[in-house]
Amino acid sequence: MEGEIRNFIMVWMSVVASLCYCHTIGKIIKHGPTRLLAILPVMFLFLVLPFSLTSVFLVGPTSFFVSWLATFKLLLFSFGKGPLSSYPPLSLPRFIPIACFPIKITQHHPSPDHHPKRHKSPLNYAIKLLIYSTNLLAYKKREFLHPKVFMFLFSIYTYIIFEAILALIGSLARAALGVELEPQFNEPYLSTSLQDFWGRRWNLMASNILRPTVYDPVRSFSIRWIGKMWAPLPAIVAAFFVSGMMHELIFFYLGRSKPTWDLTCFFLIHGVCLAVEVAVKKAVKGKGRLPPLVSGVLAMSFVMVTGSWLFWPAVRRCGADERGHRELLAAIEFVKNLGTTTFGFVKD
Repeated sequence: MEGEIRNFIMVWMSVVASLCYCHTIGKIIKHGPTRLLAILPVMFLFLVLPFSLTSVFLVGPTSFFVSWLATFKLLLFSFGKGPLSSYPPLSLPRFIPIACFPIKITQHHPSPDHHPKRHKSPLNYAIKLLIYSTNLLAYKKREFLHPKVFMFLFSIYTYIIFEAILALIGSLARAALGVELEPQFNEPYLSTSLQDFWGRRWNLMASNILRPTVYDPVRSFSIRWIGKMWAPLPAIVAAFFVSGMMHELIFFYLGRSKPTWDLTCFFLIHGVCLAVEVAVKKAVKGKGRLPPLVSGVLAMSFVMVTGSWLFWPAVRRCGADERGHRELLAAIEFVKNLGTTTFGFVKD
């Protein structure tokens, strides 16, 4: 474990040093192909760094924040776009966290029509953490649970722990830097459609980075061929395809096994179905739509069925669930031993 922590520190020291270089490049090279060529080695390095880690709880977030978010933000930065490109230019202490994490600068002087962001109540998190506390019990009784039931519970636990961790990081970011973390989840179980689920409630960090890097360019290109009304459809499918490829990469970091492309199929299916949903909405123009309760149940059922068919089996194949559970037990045991040693020392 000491070696893993040492590797983790070295990886993030490399990330910080690389971003210092990119920040300097932004000052001396005008945005465009030349800046892209100068930053390209850093983007390649960010794709390689996660191979230095093996722990699920370290390689998972690192690959998402560095290999996906930071790489895509640097791609936008190369052309003077995205959150890293602003006027006046970002200072280095802000450039680095905004590059790596889902951070946006807080509006200190909001416009009159600006509505302040509402944070979730402590009770909301308390209930979710109470549900998460059944995690160890579910693993102990795993042999008595149907595999589909267990994977359903595992998906809930994954959602809860990610939301809780990001909420904690968001609080620290607000206190230390005066910035806001982009929300990762917005109560996805309340979704009323696939468009609502993917665009407004689930993994919003991914949506926010895919929109300027994939969706907007493909939409602009498609307008010339199929018109403004239908141009979003191929852009949606393209964004989901890229999302699928990035998930394949992250799962490759986790399991180091040959991809089966189930994840790409999962996201392509959802991209095509979402494009159909958007096309139908455009065609009917608000008439004859299903009630939100009915459409929500259908959408969430579709997500769960396709997830159990294609997504969660990929999680099991890379061993993320088993290894993550072992790492969690090891962390709990380490804390217990540390407490016992500390109090035993004090008592003596």
